[in-house]
Amino acid sequence: MKRPLCSCLRSRVIEFLIQLAELLKVSPIVKYSALSLFADRFYPALSRLKEGKVKQHWLLLPIRESNLQLFALVSLWISSKIHDSPHLSVKSLKYLGDKFVKEQHYTKGDFLEAEMVLMQVLEFGIGMSNIAFVLVEELLVQLKEMAQVGDHVKVEACMDVMDLLYEYEETSVLYSSPQALAASIVVVAYVITIPPQRWEFPVLPWVKFVTSCKEEDIMDSVRIIVEHIFEPQPVDHPRSSNG
Repeated sequence: MKRPLCSCLRSRVIEFLIQLAELLKVSPIVKYSALSLFADRFYPALSRLKEGKVKQHWLLLPIRESNLQLFALVSLWISSKIHDSPHLSVKSLKYLGDKFVKEQHYTKGDFLEAEMVLMQVLEFGIGMSNIAFVLVEELLVQLKEMAQVGDHVKVEACMDVMDLLYEYEETSVLYSSPQALAASIVVVAYVITIPPQRWEFPVLPWVKFVTSCKEEDIMDSVRIIVEHIFEPQPVDHPRSSNG
């Protein structure tokens, strides 16, 4: 029986990837394409790997946090090669690996090897046209063309929501339905950025129409997102010095 990977390990590595994206100042499309590669495709696939050459590779046997950090770096590298010209260099990624990956020192050859392993695990499926971020951008463009209020629904608000959803495995599963998720993110961004007195545009019927998603699917995702955003945080009450 295959043991599921620790969700806390996943959270740490995704936080690592997001921080590296900020340090490298990559574009949003590079960042979210890398998250799609690593969090939505590669990491879940690890628990489904069948016995064979790839599963027996030293980078996956056993699966260590340091090796996952290497794959996160490689995800940024592949994403940059898809979207950037010039793309990120192995030298710059190796520098960050040497600086932030504490348990292991990786060579340039290891980066090349990790790239091939990641591609094999994904069965070379690295298409980016249907990821949530691309669909969100397209919806925002259409919203601006449709209504003046579209100028006030910012992509930054949508990105904040997307980052929050990646924090936990139970919310990141929403990325498996990118069209419905993109529609939901735009609805949530509309609600949290537009004052209630200006809620004149019928945003929910509109995203339902332009995406052809079911209203109940959109609302289910909106509900999960809103609950996650406004989830009450535990408060540490000071203990009395009198015991």
